[in-house]
Amino acid sequence: MRKTFASLRGEHRARAFLLTYLQSSLGSGAAIVALFVLAYDRKPSPWSLTLVLLAYDLPPGLFGPFVGALVDRVSRRWCVIAADLIRVGAFAGIAVVDSVEATAALAFLAGTATALYRPAALAALPSLVEPDRLPVVTSVYGSLTDIGRTIGPALAAVLFPLFGGEGIMLLNAATFALSAIVLRLISFGDAVEGERDRDASFVREVREGVQLANRGPLVRAVVVASSAVILFASMINVAELPLAHDLGVGASGFALLLTANGVGVVLGSLSGARRGGLAEYKGRYVGGIAAVGLGLTAMSVLPWYGAALFAFIGFGLGNGLVVVHERLIFQLSIPPRLMGRAFALLDALGAWGFVTAYLVAGLTVSTLGARGAIGVAAGGMALVLLYALVALRRAPDPVLEPVAG
Repeated sequence: MRKTFASLRGEHRARAFLLTYLQSSLGSGAAIVALFVLAYDRKPSPWSLTLVLLAYDLPPGLFGPFVGALVDRVSRRWCVIAADLIRVGAFAGIAVVDSVEATAALAFLAGTATALYRPAALAALPSLVEPDRLPVVTSVYGSLTDIGRTIGPALAAVLFPLFGGEGIMLLNAATFALSAIVLRLISFGDAVEGERDRDASFVREVREGVQLANRGPLVRAVVVASSAVILFASMINVAELPLAHDLGVGASGFALLLTANGVGVVLGSLSGARRGGLAEYKGRYVGGIAAVGLGLTAMSVLPWYGAALFAFIGFGLGNGLVVVHERLIFQLSIPPRLMGRAFALLDALGAWGFVTAYLVAGLTVSTLGARGAIGVAAGGMALVLLYALVALRRAPDPVLEPVAG
């Protein structure tokens, strides 16, 4: 990680952006744990957790095409700043309200802001560095997201006795306030005025974003494959705790499985720092899908906890490879004027993939057990791998639209 970050020496704007994003990612990782604890404390029911989970995760699926069009229409820099400011209010509000309904409403607001931030940030990355360093920035950005998800919960465990759930929410709000201040001082992410049709209506731009999935064989293949990866891979979120029980381990053993997955994801994300072209990116993308499938297969059949740890590392590694290389493929395949809508489309389909996975996994775990459900997911990943191999091999490299003067 240090070597990768050092390769951005002299790229002061990129380093400031990434360091700012790191501290807010750590805060978000801690705040998600606190959010569930507060929701359950305010109304002790499993439905409280379900309500808050859906409220936070659904906004990309509901608003993805709209925020994507907004990102491509206005300054991407101001989109990320606005998203940070909204999250300041949302997380500070969660700290002071009492009811689970208000908590869910504010979680929905925070999720909506995150749905705006992600495509805006990804679309703005090319404006932070020279083109030959874009893979490094994209890779580090993804790895920082994963570091926050991995280390953030551990921070929450330390912070709970000191500040409580409400205090963690206020600290998270402060990280977004700091992020907004720093990003206000960085020049990046201007609106792509020269490439967009100024007479196009907002509705037309939303429709154009939805139709991106059919823009060309390569983009279509990545959209279909990545959405299917999320669908099958996310089934593990429901099955992993019952699997830990099957392996005979308690809470600490379960936590180590999650940590192993997080370590794998970070390693996979950092692999995107290696330079290459579309051919290399497509190969690594397919390799990531294969690693996810192999990890799931190992989890479904191997009875030893030590083997499961390695399976979770491989599973996470594959996920990291898929995410970072789908982004790199998009950066080389999508015109800048459509970049916000492209990443918002991936977020939207991913959100619905998560929801579908939770429902399918709940049914399969209850009927087939944890290993049976994971086996179903592994079988689905085998089909995704076959599709990706065929579709990406047949897909020609796209020719980007020329930039208007």
